[in-house]
Amino acid sequence: MNFFKTSIYIFLFFSTLINIQAKDLNPSYEILVSSSVSDILKNKNTLLISTKDGNIEEFHFDTKKLKHIYKSKKIKNFLGKEVNSKIYSIDKIDNKILVLFQGKKGARSISILENNKEELIISDEKRLFIAKAKFINKDFIIFATLSNEVYLYDIKKEKNVYLKQISASKFSDFTLNEKKDEAIIADESGNLHKISTSDGKFIKVYEKQNLDNVFQVSYKNNIILTAGQDRKAVVYNQGITYSKKVEFLIYACDLSPSAILAAIANDEDNNVLVFNTKSKKELFSLRGNKMTLNKILFINENEVFIASDDKKITYYNLKEIK
Repeated sequence: MNFFKTSIYIFLFFSTLINIQAKDLNPSYEILVSSSVSDILKNKNTLLISTKDGNIEEFHFDTKKLKHIYKSKKIKNFLGKEVNSKIYSIDKIDNKILVLFQGKKGARSISILENNKEELIISDEKRLFIAKAKFINKDFIIFATLSNEVYLYDIKKEKNVYLKQISASKFSDFTLNEKKDEAIIADESGNLHKISTSDGKFIKVYEKQNLDNVFQVSYKNNIILTAGQDRKAVVYNQGITYSKKVEFLIYACDLSPSAILAAIANDEDNNVLVFNTKSKKELFSLRGNKMTLNKILFINENEVFIASDDKKITYYNLKEIK
């Protein structure tokens, strides 16, 4: 009987080791860019990349080649010194690229790039400290300021449709759903606000889950995922809410297109944990990132790109260990 029990323990021990080892995944390849990455997004068969030194690059999945497409103008900082204008966020619709970049004395500007031409949409002279900007469609953009004001801007009419104060807390992040008719706004309070992008009206407030700053939020297939300073990733799954606690600040997160998979920054070694949002089962540990993570991006259900304060973007194919 003792021999039988011992055999079971040995089997379970080695089975556990196999499962742990099967979770680890190193990058299939890396993309080397000019400086620290500020934003990445998928556009058809390419990855659009912006950097903190003002470059936009385009990486082609098929050829694995990187193409330079834009360099921001130099600006004068608070000390009067010329520096590269940092890009904070990018977006693309049709042939238009929306660029949010650093302006004079800390203010922000927004431009649209099209056919090698740059059109200034929001000038830094307005002294708006914009943190993120995205297209709603080719005629409207939505952007948020550090003071947690959200604007819908009419590009053709060159005016705001609305200005919505979300809360008194400092803005952290926003994300749009697939139809771009709803936005989830995260801030340092830990609460989330869902608004209608067409009129700015509040739809719902999600509260008392993250108790500190939410660095990032993802919203796909009606499921919400947060990356929290309180070391919690919260999943809001259509009435079912739970959190996953880790041992380090969660700086970045993303959901797969179906929202079946979630990825979160996991520990001080900059590894990324991938888990199933329904079963909560931990599936993969994506390794090999050397610096603080700032962006995780599922381009489909199996492929993930991770960006950090490094010059390298890492690529993982989950099929390799499925």
